[in-house]
Amino acid sequence: MEEKLKLKTTSQALGDWAEQQALILLQQQGFQLVQRNYHSRYGELDLVVQQGEELLLVEVKARALTRYAQANEVVSLSKQRKLIKTALCFLNQYPEYQQFYCRFDVICFDFYQQFAKTVQYDFSSFTYDLQWIENAFTFDSEFINL
Repeated sequence: MEEKLKLKTTSQALGDWAEQQALILLQQQGFQLVQRNYHSRYGELDLVVQQGEELLLVEVKARALTRYAQANEVVSLSKQRKLIKTALCFLNQYPEYQQFYCRFDVICFDFYQQFAKTVQYDFSSFTYDLQWIENAFTFDSEFINL
């Protein structure tokens, strides 16, 4: 039986590229990777990194030029709620991090052009705005609605 090679769409490739660039940026700031793409039934944490007793739960967004929204505008309240619930799952699964100071950051890459859906690009050759939003949102038991 012949296995088909599945090519990533441009948006998947862009997301992978952005996560790698965000990780490099975080490592340059002294953070160490704890986990990448942690999944729970609520969603996914793109990057979990630590420095000392600080744990960053990082959402990475990359967007091509669009009239709808910039990358930082697509982390809606609903998305924040899912990220918080996923973070709680992570902390329950890895209790050694429960006493850490936890912070939600968002790292955004906004490109100035559209990309064809199936073309493979070297995204680093394009111009983009980078925005790192520290403490983008926090744990809040009323907000989580568990």
